[in-house]
Amino acid sequence: MKKAVGVALLCALVASGCVSTGATRPPSPPPLVERCDATQARLSVEADQRASPWGIEQHVARNFPGRQVSWLMKDSAYQTFVVQTNAKNFGRCNDTGCYLFAAPSTVIQRAVQESMKDGKHDPAALGKALGLPARNFEGTLRMMTLDLNATGVCVRLPVESDPGVWKCTSPEDTDCFKFGGYTSGGVPEVMVINAPVAQARIEEIP
Repeated sequence: MKKAVGVALLCALVASGCVSTGATRPPSPPPLVERCDATQARLSVEADQRASPWGIEQHVARNFPGRQVSWLMKDSAYQTFVVQTNAKNFGRCNDTGCYLFAAPSTVIQRAVQESMKDGKHDPAALGKALGLPARNFEGTLRMMTLDLNATGVCVRLPVESDPGVWKCTSPEDTDCFKFGGYTSGGVPEVMVINAPVAQARIEEIP
């Protein structure tokens, strides 16, 4: 009799959903476009339409492990535009926000490590690895890393109208912007809006 009651009670618990044998999945993060204000959301939607069937969601999921992004700055620029101004956000700023190009952290970190010679980075090797001019990496650098999930910042595909875009002036140009989410050297990139200084991990690169 007691056994029958026990079985009946177990069946009732299972039926009511009190007993579960499967692991629960963490909730999916909201769409990236929802992190953007109206201006940036419009630009993001337009960029996704141009890149269709590709888009920022697929781009980040495929190319940015752990949703970690990194970028490099000359230390002189970091001191002038971040430290001395007590900046709250990284990037080139105007009345619509502060804009910066960022790449997958794994790509930036590997490129830096492979460019090191005798304790210092080689600007030419770093530029070649990232598909950018070597002059961008001369002198001491700062490497910033940001967790997109933790910060909740707006990210989208870069477009020609973004501040800091190096526009092509002839078909022969190679170190210039081309739409699609990759540098001229094939490195994945995103446009980050209002990347907070306080939430970035900052490392010095000699």
